[in-house]
Order: sequence, then C-alpha cells, then structure tokens
Amino acid sequence: MRKLIVTEFMSLDGIIDSPGGGDHPHAGWTFKDIEFNEAAYEIKGREQEEAGAMLIGRVSYDEFAPVWPTMEIFAKYNAMPKYVVSTTLTDPTWANTTVLRSLDEVAKLKEGEGGPLLVHGSATLAQNLAAAGLVDRYHLLIFPVLLGSGKRLFADSGTDKTNLKLVEHGTFDNGIRMAIYDVAH
Repeated sequence: MRKLIVTEFMSLDGIIDSPGGGDHPHAGWTFKDIEFNEAAYEIKGREQEEAGAMLIGRVSYDEFAPVWPTMEIFAKYNAMPKYVVSTTLTDPTWANTTVLRSLDEVAKLKEGEGGPLLVHGSATLAQNLAAAGLVDRYHLLIFPVLLGSGKRLFADSGTDKTNLKLVEHGTFDNGIRMAIYDVAH
C-alpha cells in the first residue's frame, strides 16, 4: 500500500493559499517577505526523490500545468505519473497525467504498489482526503507570517479529531519551521 502525503507551505495562521503566486492579496508570501534559507527547503528535494506520483486537485493542476513543465527544478515531478482529482477535466495536457473522478479512485490508487502519492497545494482536495481517512502523513513548512484570510489546510471540513505523531522537525534561522507528522490511524 502506498502512503499518501500532504505537503504544504503554510502560514502560522494555517493559510496555504497562493504561496508562490496566484490570486490571494499576498500571493508569493513564501519568498516575498521571508529571507531564503536553502536548508529549509531540503524536504522539498527529498519529497521529489521519494515520491512515486503526484496527486492534485483541478485548481492546482490549472496553476501548475502551464508552469512546472518548463522548470528544471521540477524535472522528476514532470516525469512521474500525475493524478488530478476532477469531475470536469477531460483532456489533461501535462505529460503523464491521469484524471481520477472520485475519492474512491484515489483509495484504489493508494492500495497499489509504488512510492508515496504526494499532494501539493489543493486545499479542498487535502481536506476531503483527510475527511475520508486517506492521509497518512503531513509535511509542513510553516512560515512566520500571519495572512489573516485565504484557503486553510485544516478548515471545517467534517473531519473528526485526528491524532498526529511528530516524526521529524526543524527550525531555521529565517523563522521557517518544518514539521512532519504521521496520522494515527
């Protein structure tokens, strides 16, 4: 069985909206206001090496697909299988992309063999996966900024109380905190 890992850039108040760009009033908040520290992003390289596939929602697909294929830093993501959970996407143009129509299809994919399924962005998808009990781990880079509004990772989504176990953590001199939690199933 594959692990399903939700990986997010998150503000201290839980916002994951538009960390690198987008339509949030403070889009790009991960790099505009926070001093860069390469060590804080080591987890991102590790994720790319270990992932077996990427799982994203339709909105994230629409934002990533025009940009990521042109970026050498995402070469492994571009080569690996990508799955988009969507009821409306019919003809994905990003190489190696398959459309899944339901969380039941995600559960079947998770039951298969291979490396972890990595969920980037996709707030609604992450919340729905958590509510369905499909998330095994969270990789969080928590930035020292309060955004006040926007899409939250842990919103009122009907999810019951979930216990997490801290398995790795770190703090960097620019104030970013890394926290990796396993979900207690």
